[in-house]
Amino acid sequence: MNILLKNGDGLQLQENATCMQAALAISEGLARNAVCAKVNGELVDTSYSLKDGDSLEIVTLKDKEGLQVYRHTCAHVLAQALKTVYPTCKLSIGPVIENGFYYDVDFVTPITQADLAKIEVEMQKIIKSNLPIERFVLPRQEALALMESYSETYKVELIEDLPLDAEISFYKQGNFTDLCRGPHLPSTGKIKAFKLTGIAGAYWRGDEKNKMLTRIYGTAFAKKDEMEAYFTMLEEAKKRDHTKLGKELKLFAMMNEGKGMPFFLPRGMVLKNELVDYWRQIHRRDGYVETQTPIMLNRTLWETSGHWFHYKDNMYTTKVDDEDFAIKPMNCPGGILVYKNEPHSYKDLPIRMGELGLVHRHEKSGQLHGLFRVRCFTQDDAHIFMTKSQIKDEIKGIVRLINEVYTLFGFKYHVELSTRPENSMGSDEDWEIATESLRSALDDMGLEYVVNEGDGAFYGPKIDFHLEDSIGRTWQCGTIQLDFQLPQRFELEYVGEDGAKHTPIMVHRVAFGSIERFIGILIEHFAGKFPVWLSPVQVKILPITERQTEYVNELCKKMKELGIRVEADLRNEKIGYKIREAQMEKVPYMLVVGEKEAEAGQVAVRRRDKGDTGAVLADEFISTVLSDIANKTAF
Repeated sequence: MNILLKNGDGLQLQENATCMQAALAISEGLARNAVCAKVNGELVDTSYSLKDGDSLEIVTLKDKEGLQVYRHTCAHVLAQALKTVYPTCKLSIGPVIENGFYYDVDFVTPITQADLAKIEVEMQKIIKSNLPIERFVLPRQEALALMESYSETYKVELIEDLPLDAEISFYKQGNFTDLCRGPHLPSTGKIKAFKLTGIAGAYWRGDEKNKMLTRIYGTAFAKKDEMEAYFTMLEEAKKRDHTKLGKELKLFAMMNEGKGMPFFLPRGMVLKNELVDYWRQIHRRDGYVETQTPIMLNRTLWETSGHWFHYKDNMYTTKVDDEDFAIKPMNCPGGILVYKNEPHSYKDLPIRMGELGLVHRHEKSGQLHGLFRVRCFTQDDAHIFMTKSQIKDEIKGIVRLINEVYTLFGFKYHVELSTRPENSMGSDEDWEIATESLRSALDDMGLEYVVNEGDGAFYGPKIDFHLEDSIGRTWQCGTIQLDFQLPQRFELEYVGEDGAKHTPIMVHRVAFGSIERFIGILIEHFAGKFPVWLSPVQVKILPITERQTEYVNELCKKMKELGIRVEADLRNEKIGYKIREAQMEKVPYMLVVGEKEAEAGQVAVRRRDKGDTGAVLADEFISTVLSDIANKTAF
């Protein structure tokens, strides 16, 4: 039989050859590294039997899917170890998550963090045994009987909830069998590096009405040095935790009186306003106009947009004069009303409309986290209304703007293009034009990107920007989404060159995403050590004795008049103490002023990470700071 490989080559194999046999036919090295396979686009085990005409891709740990299968197998090894150490425990689910896996378990006697070590020892025994992992399928009643014989009540419930025609598969390794869709590694010995990382409580199926189970978290990597690097990164991340630094640097506070709703403190507002000022500067330059729409709008609007029917559980609602209203979870419908406020011609387009809109979304209290998961936040939205022929140029302009933003802060990033999903709306022609416009814009700019087939929004394709911070973590922030649906639902129009009415194309896009979340990312990216232009306090003057007070006050006044954010520490404390405190506050510049400096009109400059850099004339230093601010210099 003939198999089609990823590179387009054909491969001749015997009838019913497995994916592993195909890998061996290609090379022994590939077979040795095979984790699973992708047949006709679907992930399968390496033991899967191929058919004539199948397309085949061998998946290794270099592939994202390969690492996920590796980690999912590790979750099964954890489950087997738990049944050995705690025979009376009952298993529920054990999925893969970012950077690891977990298993939710019902224990007769609760376990603690200290118990993880003995579970790991049992897992090592299972891995060392190199048990083959075998898949088998059972009819519904036999599947139920098998799980009932093991007293696995949660598995029984999962099977009962499956569609009647669903294939019910199991995986066996040694004397352990688990219900699972798969795929898995060929054997347990393929696992080289893992670690159980913690325990937590979790309701069965995420429903607080159900029993609380114990969730055991773990991680696994292809190599031990990769896992060590991961834990080193986690330790560094703890030091950079924005909730901790935000409190220490007096940037923001979270209070019980408004759970999930950040309170920005004076220094935090300086930081936020600097970001907003920068946002306005680059958008004015690029031809955007700024609007502001109401924070609360009536039910009719949200019904037209579809939010009332599809997003209502996440919206805060109220009544005004006996009419239903909702606090906006998104800015888009308000921006559309602004567009509809007056008629438009093709000569007006494109219209680039920006809004720094405060939105509210009801997030579950257990999911709230600092500035990363909140209930109210400011989106740096822009909605661009254009003709089909303008899509490509507008997309290129947005990409350039987003690239400029991320480059300024020192972020690397990668781009993903998501194409038409199955449940999409709109004509084939519209989708083809839109997707090709996005693809062509990225190609023209020489940007590398990954295509996520079928992962676009139902209303149009999109481009997502995943930025990488200074310790290697990725964050999805910027996005560009083409939208056919809302312009049609709201009956948006413009008069074309032909004198007829046409529906504009709409683009939704953000650069920061959420300003609050972006601030949290910046805090962790810079570890609180912001570049000079962003720093809430840019200069701290530290007199050695009270005799320098007059000179220090004159310096402060001069710098403030020039727009420099400066503070003076006039306390009767030793200079070493003052320097240490300023270092803890992560101030970029510290100026030590003694009698000698005061008499010579100088300042002794200390930089945050470089220490003492020597004495210079005060005016020379001021010029340096102003240059740092004006050029937004990395510090």
